[in-house]
Amino acid sequence: MSERNEYKIAAVTMLRDDLFYLKIWLAYYGEMLGRENCYIVNHGHTPEVAEMAKGCNIIGIPGHHHKNFDMKRWRLLNNIVQGLNAYHDHVIVGDVDELVVLDPEVGRLPDWLMKQKQRQVITPLGLEVIHRIDLEEKPIENKVLGPRSHVRLAPHYSKPCILSAGVKIARGGHFTQYEKINSPEGLYLVHLKYCDFAEYARAMDRRNAITEEIGATKKETAIGGHWFADARGEDRETFERLGAYAMQEGFDMRRYRKAMVDSFEPRGDTGFYHFERPDYELQFELPERFFGLF
Repeated sequence: MSERNEYKIAAVTMLRDDLFYLKIWLAYYGEMLGRENCYIVNHGHTPEVAEMAKGCNIIGIPGHHHKNFDMKRWRLLNNIVQGLNAYHDHVIVGDVDELVVLDPEVGRLPDWLMKQKQRQVITPLGLEVIHRIDLEEKPIENKVLGPRSHVRLAPHYSKPCILSAGVKIARGGHFTQYEKINSPEGLYLVHLKYCDFAEYARAMDRRNAITEEIGATKKETAIGGHWFADARGEDRETFERLGAYAMQEGFDMRRYRKAMVDSFEPRGDTGFYHFERPDYELQFELPERFFGLF
């Protein structure tokens, strides 16, 4: 299968003004799946988002800041995914700074996905690209991987984000109500929050401004603590801490996938399922075969 319009795969995201990440998301999924299979919720009808995402399916919604906005966001995304599952074989859903990546040794993501059975949920292993500010001076221009070649193991981002089954997704996309775990070798969810020091600072400024405007607590907004200025810390110290994680030899992730599978269990009586997500504090250097994927 070579023609992208033969792929019955949709990619879904939602954003307000994260244009740096949207550019990367569009270049990756738009080229891979075709923009006609990309669905973008434009929170606040941001003109720049609409312009950049031309050719995609854009859903504009009001941009009012309000409490519990993350819960409402995932209620909307749940319903979009459920609807799209009736027309696509697989639906990829996540934040605009998250990309599902297949190891090039395994193949191309769309071709691989179209060979997977339907009516299931697939959970990639989470990795975070980290900008080693002590080593990587080149700015990100066309591609992220290459100028950035270090990742940390991030189980918090091992999200069940590829769906062909009609199941509910929890807030944040971290859990679903699917009773089995499938995490194939070579499949990753790559989080870009820390891929560029300067862009991180700008994004955090925007998030801090939103929570300050709302005037609500972390519990009331149902969002991560990093959205709040008092929990942010000093940016350079954050990147220096990530860069100090223990460097591992090679790129063998089998033991970490096995840990996910072995600890998979019901999340209390919520109806959701989860697995242990330890903070490994480990980093790896990506093999060069990943360079240029996005």
